[in-house]
Amino acid sequence: MGAPRKFNRTRVYIPSQGPMSWQAFLAEPVRQWRTGYSAKTLAHCWESANGLPDEIAHMFDGSAELLVALPEHKVPLDGGNRDSQNDLFALIRFGDQTCAATVEGKVSEPFGPTVGEWYAEPSQGKRERMRQLCDLLGFDDVPPFHIRYQLMHRTASALIEARRFKTDEAAMIVHSFSAARMWFEDFATFARLFGAEVSPDLSSMVVLKSGQRLRLGWATGDEDFLKC
Repeated sequence: MGAPRKFNRTRVYIPSQGPMSWQAFLAEPVRQWRTGYSAKTLAHCWESANGLPDEIAHMFDGSAELLVALPEHKVPLDGGNRDSQNDLFALIRFGDQTCAATVEGKVSEPFGPTVGEWYAEPSQGKRERMRQLCDLLGFDDVPPFHIRYQLMHRTASALIEARRFKTDEAAMIVHSFSAARMWFEDFATFARLFGAEVSPDLSSMVVLKSGQRLRLGWATGDEDFLKC
């Protein structure tokens, strides 16, 4: 036998043994795994649900079922080695339809840099990535600089995975545990780029230039999980 093969990316997933299993997949497992913050809160919420949390199920028409959920799911993008690391990726069935959804957990954390901050004096790699994101999202040009860059690549991740898994639609859902709905306006501003008006705990459907269906939603989670 020859030398063992080196794998840069695996397609093998290990079943979760509970919320603590999620910690190892964080970019910074010690710093990010804290009570009252999104990573730990999201893990406890989804593990306790034994399926879809009710507020996520309500984003869909009819009865919704979780098929599989992958914490800290990485989706490769053009223009460099840094993937989009999504808090959670879920395959969901509702009625006779399927959806590839990225879920972004939030408490008080912002959505990161704006497009203007991330794209200031862009490298060739950033230009390549921006072209890919705009193509996927159906934008003719770089979006306004006040738009949050994280919302772009999280949504693009859902669209990429929807194509890979051949689902009927893609979804990007913010799962917020903030009673004050912090950063909702940033999300609503992003949704307006697609002509969508969003409200908390409701989803909005748009059809992109590519023909892909995209569901955008803001789901309010149970604040009790902030204590876990």
